[in-house]
Amino acid sequence: MKPIVVGSDDAGAPLRRRVADHLRASGRDVIDIGIDDDAKAYPSIALEASRRVADGASDRAILCCGTGLGMAIVANKVPGVYAVTCHDTYSARRARMSNNAQVLTLGARVIGPEAALEVVDAWMESEFAGGRSAPKLAEIAAIEERSADA
Repeated sequence: MKPIVVGSDDAGAPLRRRVADHLRASGRDVIDIGIDDDAKAYPSIALEASRRVADGASDRAILCCGTGLGMAIVANKVPGVYAVTCHDTYSARRARMSNNAQVLTLGARVIGPEAALEVVDAWMESEFAGGRSAPKLAEIAAIEERSADA
């Protein structure tokens, strides 16, 4: 099993540390790319984590910032990476099962740490179901390819 990448900006740092500790406690290997201060803004962290997913060094990444939204926007700029912001377990499960999202983003100013860990668990325990979702994902990949060529 490949390691899970976790990263944050300064706003998401406390939540990132909780998530990393939680994943390690459940036996997961974690690569923590930080950060704990404002030395880097969230775009560079999201880009680094998403590239690790895109190049196959990791299957998944979890990113934390104030809302989770900026991290998701940046992560979705990396071809082949699907990032979602989730703050409930149903969305987290569906993000994996229907959309094969490999990057989860969380907003430290939006969700409490215990609820965030429940979302992380739901997302980590879910896998892409294929079936009716497979052609939809293929269509998304085709859109992505056409957009890259434009």
